[in-house]
Amino acid sequence: MNFLAMTQYPILTGAENAILHAKNEPVKDPLESEVQALLPKMLEVMRKADGIGLAAPQIGKNLRICVVEIDGVIRNFINPKITSASDEKILFEEGCLSLPGEFFAIERSEQVTVRYVDETGADQKLRARGLWAICLQHELDHLDGVLICDRYKNQKNRHVYAL
Repeated sequence: MNFLAMTQYPILTGAENAILHAKNEPVKDPLESEVQALLPKMLEVMRKADGIGLAAPQIGKNLRICVVEIDGVIRNFINPKITSASDEKILFEEGCLSLPGEFFAIERSEQVTVRYVDETGADQKLRARGLWAICLQHELDHLDGVLICDRYKNQKNRHVYAL
């Protein structure tokens, strides 16, 4: 039996968690069995937590992988990189599965273009707007060890909410 299939992945939490602040390693082979097994597990963990995005470091995996599901559309992003971002900004109240109960008004680019490898090993390019753009910027921040509370500290206009 596959060890990954039996493994439960708790979501790592806390602004001071060193794993969440680490820069993550590129995936060498997207078709490797561990990567292929990890993708559906990440989706499962994200859904159980009522999230729309999850990055591998949030479950303790030091890999440049994230999954996003918005309006029933699921995408797996392996080694994603933002290649362009619009100058137009939007302010959006963001939460994070790793910072439960905390919400920050974060300024993001309204549109981004992301290059990545999908679960089949194919190179992809996605131009995203609105919620997709916000979520991708949020998840790619995780892959660089940046949490929304870190990004918030560097903003000029700050609004924080707690539930």
